Amino acid sequence: MKSPITLAMPALFLALPATAQDVTLTLYTSQPNADAQQTVDAFLAGNPDIAVEFVRDGTTQIMARLLTEIEAGQAQPDVLLIADNVTMESMEAEGHLLAYPEADVSAYPEGLHDDERHYFSTKLITTGLIRNTSAPMELTSWMDLTSEMARGQVAMPSPLTSGAALINYATLRGVDGLGRDYFEALAANDALAQGGNGGVFRAVAGGEKMYGIVVDFLPIREAAAGSPVEFVFPEEGVSAVTEPVAIMASTDAPDAAKRFVDFLLSMEGQELAASQGYLPAHPDVTPPPGFPPQSEITVLGYDAAEVLRMQEDLKVEFADTFGQ
Repeated sequence: MKSPITLAMPALFLALPATAQDVTLTLYTSQPNADAQQTVDAFLAGNPDIAVEFVRDGTTQIMARLLTEIEAGQAQPDVLLIADNVTMESMEAEGHLLAYPEADVSAYPEGLHDDERHYFSTKLITTGLIRNTSAPMELTSWMDLTSEMARGQVAMPSPLTSGAALINYATLRGVDGLGRDYFEALAANDALAQGGNGGVFRAVAGGEKMYGIVVDFLPIREAAAGSPVEFVFPEEGVSAVTEPVAIMASTDAPDAAKRFVDFLLSMEGQELAASQGYLPAHPDVTPPPGFPPQSEITVLGYDAAEVLRMQEDLKVEFADTFGQ
């Protein structure tokens, strides 16, 4: 594998099968540690000739590490599995991703994967509404958060911190009847916009706020474990990040990396995602408990290349709206 460089970053977690391996893959991922380990273990079970090492951190942090390595000419990962398509668009535009046109995506809806097959969606992580079950108002629409009953009672993640929040902002900004006016109305209604999705979930679950905007799996998974929250898919639709996977152009193990991509796109890989509490990208895989059928979820589209081009302006615009 590639020579290591020294960085003050998270430790490398090893996930190696017991048998001898012909090649070692290095995976950089933003998956939670337990999910990343489960994913690697499931892949290794069917690929005993491959070893996998993985480094896990948030997408922003993992990409900062990777870009430092790229600048030094010592990019370490063979495979990326991170939160959003906008980051992958940036990597593709700079020539850092290997195209895999032979990947079998025939079962997936058109437009879910990169047209040139540089990255592939592995799940649908939607952003919608969260409500504390003791709250007086039921939620059905994004606009409910601008009502007087929600004044000062809304928490939401900031695009300055969360990639999913940036995509949600960019997506809703382009929806008729919402747009920039919607976020200005949220700010006027004293919505708290800061941090990431985890902080929003804790604020609503703990009763500090009654309502919020958050990614789906946190309240759905924790509600099943007894947390006093519910997740609502608003009637206008939801934005989504897709946790794409991509192969680095600098990999010295392209065949093994393609097998890892194949696993994530396979029925087995998609059923694993569902077992971890995520909405699978494959339309024939049953969603986990707490999710409606995919056919009942309206996912709002966005142009990842356009969001990449505008992302700094979008962040400034959001910060100005919420006084950050």
